[in-house]
Amino acid sequence: MITRLNVHRQSADWQRALAQAVTDPEELLKRLGLDPALLPAAREASKQFRVRVPLGYLGRMTPGDPNDPLLRQVLPLGEECLEVPDFHCDPVGDLESMPIPGLLHKYHGRVLLVTSGTCAIHCRYCFRRHFPYRDASAIREAWPRILLYLRTHQEVREVILSGGDPLTLSDDKLAAMISDLAGIPHLRTLRLHSRLPVVVPERIDDTLLGWLTGTRLRPVMVIHANHARELDGTTRAAMERLELAGVRLFNQTVLLRGVNDDPDVLATLSHALFDSGVQPYYLHTLDPVQGAAHFAVSETHALAIMDHLTQQLPGYLIPRLVQDIPGRDSKTPLVRSFPTIGNSVL
Repeated sequence: MITRLNVHRQSADWQRALAQAVTDPEELLKRLGLDPALLPAAREASKQFRVRVPLGYLGRMTPGDPNDPLLRQVLPLGEECLEVPDFHCDPVGDLESMPIPGLLHKYHGRVLLVTSGTCAIHCRYCFRRHFPYRDASAIREAWPRILLYLRTHQEVREVILSGGDPLTLSDDKLAAMISDLAGIPHLRTLRLHSRLPVVVPERIDDTLLGWLTGTRLRPVMVIHANHARELDGTTRAAMERLELAGVRLFNQTVLLRGVNDDPDVLATLSHALFDSGVQPYYLHTLDPVQGAAHFAVSETHALAIMDHLTQQLPGYLIPRLVQDIPGRDSKTPLVRSFPTIGNSVL
């Protein structure tokens, strides 16, 4: 039996983890025993996009290693301040696909709701690091208009909650949103995109499972792990709770230079995900967002990595390599093209 005391304790656990996250570059460097010479550039870069690292995630890093693959995802670097051609503030055309503030309708049959501008962790490659959350949130005054839009677009079968990160919202707010969505007859699937099961696994508690699985909508969660070391006993326990509750779990990874641009690293990640009950889903090429060019991996290297993964892994463990190109009707697969004569591949 779940008591009110237990519910409050669980809520306090994940909210405390969010509140205690490291938000100062100097503290981040000190906790990991890193060279103070990194601080000036980190401070300058964090003026544009703040540091935020939960303590549990920080604890999975190797002290003293400035090239730790988890650290590289969250440490501000001077390269972020450089202006690089073809890297933009809206790299995937979100703002052009927003008929109502907070609602993105890019693809047939599904819409995405920007539910929050808050994240548990600030990933330095984030494609929405410049997104105008203050003016484009789905849960403010636009909510009645969003519900009307969904009721009148009967081709929409799936609603995706994203952000920021939807799981930084309170359970009460999320439960109310999902209750409203479940009242729209043609909606079938509720999908959440969240990094919290990886970086703050305490968030997966009984209260969350109650509202997530408590309606007729089919629950799907897409987590975001880029490296096998992000997955430990606490994250595996969180995934197990979700899986046992009937939530279908998928993972999307971003291909990042210096983090996971190696077929052995990605193969290990796929195995670790599968061991945690999570299906590898997408391997995204880097969205060309201003401030993240130093993470970019060339198309040639990306395709070579996929060749190796195809040789190493069974098909069900191979993620799809894709690009998000503005104006396209779906994610665009990145595949090697072979010369042909007639219908024959050379």
